[in-house]
Amino acid sequence: MGEKGSDIEIAEALEIAQSASGEREIDLETTGVRSSEEAAAGSADSAEPGESNGPVSEADAPAVDAATLKSRKAFARRQWRRRWLAWRYLIVGTLVIALLLGGIWAVYFSTWLQVKGTSVHGTMKMTSAKEVVEFAAVPVGEPLATADLEAVQVRVLNGLPMVRSVNVSREWPDKIRVDVTERTPVAVVSIGGRLRALDETGTVFWNYKKAPAGLPMVNTVTGTNSDALREAAAVASALPADLAKRVDHVEVTTVDSISLEMRNDKRVVWGSSAQSDTKADVLVALMKAEPDVARYDVSVPGQPVTSKSVG
Repeated sequence: MGEKGSDIEIAEALEIAQSASGEREIDLETTGVRSSEEAAAGSADSAEPGESNGPVSEADAPAVDAATLKSRKAFARRQWRRRWLAWRYLIVGTLVIALLLGGIWAVYFSTWLQVKGTSVHGTMKMTSAKEVVEFAAVPVGEPLATADLEAVQVRVLNGLPMVRSVNVSREWPDKIRVDVTERTPVAVVSIGGRLRALDETGTVFWNYKKAPAGLPMVNTVTGTNSDALREAAAVASALPADLAKRVDHVEVTTVDSISLEMRNDKRVVWGSSAQSDTKADVLVALMKAEPDVARYDVSVPGQPVTSKSVG
């Protein structure tokens, strides 16, 4: 309430006090008059046994002014409103604190929001949901809010090399969700006598009993080092599907000297893995324009060269 409101209340309080003071003065005057009259007629009153001097009736008391009574009621209402406002803020604050404490208890201490299982999602051909759950090793019984999602992700990636990426999240109220994306093979490489799948990043991740149709083999003269595999994978992943089926193997002499050996005994000089997408487009166009040549050179895609002999 502002300064003006305070002045009004003070004035009303003074008015009520003055009214009360005036009523007391009237009572004193009335009492004095009665005392004089009683003293003057004391003997007469005593001589008349049938009459008695009782208290003043309510009808003889002075009436309270209507405006004063109205001011008193308004003042009382304002006082009640101020008290209610003070209590209201206290009640609201208490409820907010109670809700916060209840929420903390529910999230961190109640069994309702504890981890009870793992849900696995994604298109999986080389692994299974059961294997993902096994390697995720989600701690059951711990609060879901404090579960270590990064640790779950690391365990899945380290345990399942065929998985390219993992997204781990909380699935309220009581599960850990694991979204799996598997690697896509673009070629096959022989390592230690085993046929292994190779993805576009040059990562070896899967064993084959027999090389699947449609995937070219990778032969590396320099050995199966990471640089050679990465270059070979970059070239293989740039090949259109119909062209990849016609490639017998990718020959890697050095990282700048890569060639494709076709199933029809033709050869493609590729060069490095740089501009592989452009080189693939140029090669497809050359094969359509000159299907009878034995050798295609797209190492410089802006100046392709063809020849009748492989050498």
